[in-house]
Amino acid sequence: MIPFNRPYLTGRELQFISEAHAAGQLSGDGQFTAKCSEWLESQIGCYKSLLTHSCTAALEMAALLAQVGPGDEVIMPSYTFVSTANAFVLRGAVPVFVDIREDTLNLDENLLDLAITDRTRAIVPVHYAGVACEMDSILDVAQQHGLLVIEDAAQGIMSAYKGRPLGGIGHLGALSFHETKNITCGEGGALLVNDPKLVDRAEIIREKGTNRSQFFRGQVDKYTWVDVGSSYLTSELCAAFLWAQMLEARAITDRRLAQWQRYHEAFEPAERLGLVRRPIVPEECSHNAHMYYLLLPDLEARTRFIDEMSKVDIGCVFHYVPLHPSPAGRLHGRCASGMAVTESTSDRLVRLPLWVGLEPEQDRVIERALDILVSP
Repeated sequence: MIPFNRPYLTGRELQFISEAHAAGQLSGDGQFTAKCSEWLESQIGCYKSLLTHSCTAALEMAALLAQVGPGDEVIMPSYTFVSTANAFVLRGAVPVFVDIREDTLNLDENLLDLAITDRTRAIVPVHYAGVACEMDSILDVAQQHGLLVIEDAAQGIMSAYKGRPLGGIGHLGALSFHETKNITCGEGGALLVNDPKLVDRAEIIREKGTNRSQFFRGQVDKYTWVDVGSSYLTSELCAAFLWAQMLEARAITDRRLAQWQRYHEAFEPAERLGLVRRPIVPEECSHNAHMYYLLLPDLEARTRFIDEMSKVDIGCVFHYVPLHPSPAGRLHGRCASGMAVTESTSDRLVRLPLWVGLEPEQDRVIERALDILVSP
C-alpha cells in the first residue's frame, strides 16, 4: 500500500519529548515552545510568533484581534478548509466568497473590489498548495480601504512571495503543523503577528483573556482577566516534537521539492496531449512542495482515476468541497462573484502521494497514473 500521506519522523522527536518530561513542564510555554517560536520569528521575520494547538486556533485568535462582530464582512475564497470561514462566523461575521484564479487556484485579487462593502473588515488570502497569492495587489487593495490582511498560510511553511516568507506579509498569519503538513507535531499551529500593535492583545487572547504573559515577564505584579480569550496554547510535548521537525525543515522541504519536480517532469507529456493540467507556480513564488495535484477533464475522469489507483493500493484523494454551496455556507456567507473556477476545480482536482520516504515507490505511482490517463 502506498498511502496518500505518511508523517515523517526525523529521529529526534522522542529524545526531545523525554527532555521536556525531565524538565517537569508538560503544559505550554516551556523551553521547546520558546525554541519553536524563536525559529519561526527568525525564519519568517514576523514580529511575534505564538504557538497554538492548531491552525484553526490561530485563525480564531486572528478573528478576535480583527475585532469583527455581527454583520461585519470578511473576504475569502470558497475553495478552502472550513476553519477559514468558521473562525469569523464564530464572531458573527459574514464570509464573503470570491472565485479563485485558474492558474494558482488562489483567491482572485481582481475580484476584491467587487466584494468590498462598507462592512468589510478583512481579507483572508489562502496560499493554496504552498504557492503564494498575489500579495502586493491584495495589500494595495487592503490599504486603500483600511482593511486587515490575515494570511491563511496553513500550507505555506518554507514558501515565499518575492522573497518574503508566507505568513509574514499581512498583518497576521496562521500556520498549520497538522499531521498532513510538511512540518508536523500531529496537531499544532502558530499565529504570526506582523503588526507590533497587536502583540500584547494576542498574548492575552492566547492566555484565556488574562495578562499572564506580562506577569511572568515581571511587567505586572499579578495577573487577572482583562479581555476575551480562550485556551489556545499547545502543550510542551507537541512543541518538543515540532522542534525536531524544525531542525530538519530545510532537508524535508528539499526532499519534497525533488519529488514534486519528478512528478512535474513525468506528467509534462500528458499535459501536452491535453489529458491533464499540471500545477502552475508563478515566477515570483518559491513553493514548498506541500502537494502535487493534477486537474483532470471532469468529475467522471477524476473519480475513475482515484478508483483505478485504489485498485493497485495507491492512495489518491480529491480536495476541498467549496464552502459557498454547503448548508452552513448558504446560511452564514454570501458570494460576491461567480464561482465557476472554484466549482470546476473542486470536481477535477486529484492529489498524488507526496511524503518524505516515498522516493523508492514514486515511479510506481507515476507509471500507474500514466497508464490510467492514456487508457480509454
